[in-house]
Order: sequence, then structure tokens, then C-alpha cells
Amino acid sequence: MSASTNCETTHTPSTPSLTPHPLCSLTDQPSNPTLSYTSRLEQRIKDLEAQLAAARVHAPGPSEPSRTSSPSLGPSAGQSPMTDPHHVESQDEESVSESFKGLKVDDKGGITYHGATSFFQLPSDRPLGSRDHTSSSEQAIQRRERLVANAWQQRALENMSEIPEPFGYLLNVHWCWIQPLFNFIYRPAFTRDMQTMGPYYSHTLMNAVLSHSIRWGRSDPATKEKLEEFYDGGALFGKHARSMVFEELSQGVCSIPTVQTLLLLSAQECSVGNSAQAWTYSGLAFRIIDHLGICVDGQRYPGSVQLADEDVEIRHRLFWSCYFWDKMISLYLGRSPSLQQTSVSPPQIMFDDSAENESWTPFGVVPEGGWKYPPSAAHSTSCFTQMCRLSVIFNEILVHMYDPVRPNSQAEMQECLAKQEPALRQWWDELPPHLKMESTALPALAPPSHIITLNALYRTFKILLYRPMLSQRGRVGENLQPVQRYLVECVTTATSIIAIFDLFCRSFGIGHCVLSLSYSVYIAASIFLLQVQSSVEDTQALRRLEYCVRILASVKRINPVISSALNLITRELASLGIDVGALGLSKTAATPPMATYRMSLACRRSPFRRVQRRPAHRSSCTTS
Repeated sequence: MSASTNCETTHTPSTPSLTPHPLCSLTDQPSNPTLSYTSRLEQRIKDLEAQLAAARVHAPGPSEPSRTSSPSLGPSAGQSPMTDPHHVESQDEESVSESFKGLKVDDKGGITYHGATSFFQLPSDRPLGSRDHTSSSEQAIQRRERLVANAWQQRALENMSEIPEPFGYLLNVHWCWIQPLFNFIYRPAFTRDMQTMGPYYSHTLMNAVLSHSIRWGRSDPATKEKLEEFYDGGALFGKHARSMVFEELSQGVCSIPTVQTLLLLSAQECSVGNSAQAWTYSGLAFRIIDHLGICVDGQRYPGSVQLADEDVEIRHRLFWSCYFWDKMISLYLGRSPSLQQTSVSPPQIMFDDSAENESWTPFGVVPEGGWKYPPSAAHSTSCFTQMCRLSVIFNEILVHMYDPVRPNSQAEMQECLAKQEPALRQWWDELPPHLKMESTALPALAPPSHIITLNALYRTFKILLYRPMLSQRGRVGENLQPVQRYLVECVTTATSIIAIFDLFCRSFGIGHCVLSLSYSVYIAASIFLLQVQSSVEDTQALRRLEYCVRILASVKRINPVISSALNLITRELASLGIDVGALGLSKTAATPPMATYRMSLACRRSPFRRVQRRPAHRSSCTTS
């Protein structure tokens, strides 16, 4: 394989094959992990086997989660990615219906999943393939070693490659600020297949990555200049991504890069306030992972499909990326979550933890005074797995306290509070120290941005757990002490959010603020607004609310959807007789949603295609 990236290729994305490119099976592997690390891993897996044995003895029969079922605590927050019995075969294999056949390869060669009522399965079918029971310690260690070795080698090759600008800059923006928390893309496979047009890369996906990174990439003068000169300010990438993904869908191409493209488009549309597009793109992505069987643990239920280690790793990661994004977009838009965890869902296991100890620096940030952010461990793997566990808890809060279609009863909300309050507390108590930020002992310099966002979202979910209790009307003579406690929790937590956000701004500037962090500030502002509504003379609450309003006014340049929230707050302040003009907010109109993209399906070229030496002759259909 060439060490340089082929940036002049013009052929269109090929239909992904069933298995990854042979290059994913490496023979020239870097040095193995240390003996001490291997010993610790062996012990962790032995603990897993003991827990599984105990779970099979004591666990009741499984039940499918439903929207009307009682909220559950969810998995233990402190369990490591390798030792979570709730997500790793916690039910006996016999408890799964024999009509459940697992994955299949369809007539077109694609991996699919269909249930017992479909055109594609007969009641008399015999079970397809053997189910892979819990891996032994040795098998798990070998799987991890293969994946980590492959990731190390691909990163070395990536570092030797030459990706021209502005593509290299925009990719680095994604790897630094988006990938660690959301994990939309499995980097080793993506960067390898970029050079070979393998199944885990497509030009469509590349265009989506570039388009999603534009809002941060334009802060770099050199990148902005190239975008303006050759790529219509960056809008061309979005046009390509949208036209190409719909052409893929019209041709029946449903692949993992298709899902990843739709997730990125959904996130981008959400940030600019295009809620219809954002919701539709995410819905398409969730439907496709059902079609591809990604919602099923391909290791336990392979059916007739033989999946390589990398395939299983990517499918598991993508399921939980979709699960997390489902909760976030439901949160932003006030909708019901679509994806639910079941007894056959992929486990929260990431065997490739090579990104855990990678060095992280705030790419694109130029601090004042010439100082440099000291490289620190990224802790990307543990951050993502903890975020997934937190999103399982938050799913229960969304379903049982914020159902937009079926109003939740007071009894249901009280039950949810009783169960999810200790779940959140347990998650926090067992959060690894390297991910935990105590608001009373914040560091002088912020940790990696995804750790900041993890801590902010935990506090956001905590407020959303208590906030409905503040507005419930109690009976005369009812004890109001719980309500007072909820109010104190909300105010304290909201204050922690703005302290953490202030640390983020002082360390990285406001220009790299992601939407989830902006939303946390909005939720904090909602609590301070409740205080001000209760007493306009509460100067401390008003001062904190003023800080939030100024922050939201600043971040709407990056995340225009914030304009809607900001307008709601300012209108409410005006109705209270508070001089909004004193806050120094701009009188200009809110940033409009991104314009509708239209592009000829014939205009499909590699996102790397540039015409050099002939800048005066540029076609509107090229990326030059």
C-alpha cells in the first residue's frame, strides 16, 4: 500500500463488499502490549466470566423494553467496557426464541437482518449458524491485540501520508473535536480504505466529514482562503454529500459509510436549525442500521454471516454511536427517542482501546501569549463508553418524563425519579477519576474537550431529571422539602455547568464549542430564568443568566439553532421588564437556516479533485 494518499482519484464510490479489504489482516504488527497490561486484561475477563456465571444462575427471564415499562437503573456505570454483564450475554441462549435467526447475506451480497414474519424466512428454517458464546480470556486478548495492532499500524501509515489542504485540516478538526465523543467513524478502517476505496470509505462520507467540519475550519485563515477560492466557501462539500447519498439510496446502496454520512448530515442540519432535515437524516440512518443488522450483536448471533474482528468492532461502535445521537437529537428537538436497547443489542465493548492513551491537543486553537497546550492522554475510549452508559440512563428520563406524545403522569415521573436518581449518582461515583471534573476543584487548564462535554452533559441530564418536579403542584399541606432539594440541586448543577464552560472558553476559546456543550448552557440558563421569574430582585441569578445569554449570543455564529433558544429567553426577560438591551446583544436578525442544497447528480467527483495551474477555468460541477 502506498504511504501517500491518492488525492486525485475520480472514480465514484463502489458498492461495499461483504468483507473488509485484505489489508486489514496484518502480519507486520507493532510490538505487543506489555505483560502487566495483558495480566490486568486477563483478570478483568476472568471477573467477567464469574459475573456471567452468577448472572445466569440468578437472572430472571429477559423482557423486551417498552415505552410503558417501568424505568430501569440500566447497567452499572462503573463497570468497564469489558465487564458489563447486562450487555454481555446476560440471558441464557435458550431464552431467545428459536425464530431468531441472526444475520443473513441477501441476494445482492449485502448483510441484512429480517424477522420471522418477513418474506425472507420460513417458520421451518433451521437455526442459521452457531451462536458465539462468551469468548475465553485468551480469545478476547487475541482479538484485542489484533485490533490494536492494526490501529497502530494504520495510524503510522496515516502519519506518513500526505493529504492536501484544506482536506487535511478539516479531517483533523473532525478527529480532534467530534470523533472522541461521538465515534461516528472507525478511524483505522476509514483511513486505510481511503487509499484503496475499501468498504469503510466512500467519497460521499468524505464530503460529509468535510462539510461538517467547515464551521470550525473557517477560523483558520489559510483554510478559509482555500475554501473561498476553490470550494464555494465549503458549501460544495455539503452539496456533494447530499446529492451522492440520495443517489446511493436510490440505487439500493445501504452501507456503513451511508449510515455515517447520514449521521453527520443530521448533526450539521441540527446545528443550523434545519430540524426537518436533521430528523429525517437521523431516521434514515436508524432504519438502515436495522436493515444491516447492526442492531443485533453480530458476534453472538452471526447467523450465516462470518464477520471478522474489525467488522464486529465497527458494527458495535456504530450501533452505540447511533444510540447516543438518537438521544441527543431527541433532546434538541423535543421528540421521542427511536432506538432502544434489547437483549440482542450489541454490547458496550470496545476491544480496540488504542485511542485511550493517544496524545490529545486542541487542533486549530492558537492561544494568546504564545503558550502551547500541553499534550495529554485523550481517554477517548473510556469517554465514549461512559457516554453510552449515561445515554442509557437518559433514555429512561426522556421516555418517562418528557414524552411529547403521551403526557407522562405524575406517578410515572416520580417512579422514574426514584430509579434514575440513584442511577445517575452511581454513574458519577464510579466514573473514572481521569474523566471526572469536580466543580469545586476545577483544574487551571481544561482537559480534552470531549471530557468537558461528558461532564457538562451529565449535569444537563441531572437538571432535566429534577426540573419537572419544580413545576408540579402539590396538595395543600404537602411536604415541600423535596421540591426545595430539587431546586437546590438544579441551581447548584447549573452553576457547575457555567463554571465548566468558562474553563472551556479560557482554555480553547469559544470558537470550537460543539452543539451539545451549547445546549448545556441553555439548560443552565433555563434554571436561572426560573429563579428570575420567581424574584426579579435576585441579582445573583440575574447575573448568572446574563452570562448564559451572552454566551449563547456568541455561539450562535457556530450553532445558529441557538438563536431560537436565545430569542425565547430574551422575550421572557423583556416581559419581566428587564432591559435586554443592557446585555449588549446584537440587534441583527437571527442567522437563517442553511440554504437548500441542489446539485446535479452528474457532478460527482472525488472531494480531493482540484484543478491547479488553471484557476481561471473552473466548472461549477467540479470541486476545484
